[in-house]
Amino acid sequence: MELTPIGIIHSPYTDLKNMPIQPKGASDVISQIELYPQYAPGLSDLAGFSHIYLIYHFHKSTTYQLKVTPFLDKVERGLFATRAPKRPNPIGLSVVKLISIENNILTIQGADVLNGTPLLDIKPYIQKFDAPQNATSGWMQAQSDEIKNKRSDDRFTND
Repeated sequence: MELTPIGIIHSPYTDLKNMPIQPKGASDVISQIELYPQYAPGLSDLAGFSHIYLIYHFHKSTTYQLKVTPFLDKVERGLFATRAPKRPNPIGLSVVKLISIENNILTIQGADVLNGTPLLDIKPYIQKFDAPQNATSGWMQAQSDEIKNKRSDDRFTND
């Protein structure tokens, strides 16, 4: 089965350089999702959730490497131990705040996504399911302010 976009993410980010590298870096940014009208009935009952997962296609990504140097590190890491956008299957995942739903338009806060990104799916964030206790973050040692203020460079923009 081929994946088909269900909508488009509209954000203020029009260039891959100087974008936030995680939703924390876009925590105050308001964006919109334009869900294709035929999928609007699927939004029923979503309004009661404070946050949603966006699953999207990194549509500007055409290559990948299995070893990369992440934005918040100086050490080369295995691709699957990072959130680098260039992947064998260029799929992105972000948790964003759901502000409102009006017909087929969702207003969201905190999307670190390029304008025009194809949306593949939406799932509700459910704290009881999605916030495991005693979770660890492997090699990632960055502090919240460092993550919030870090912006992308050309590391993952050139093919």
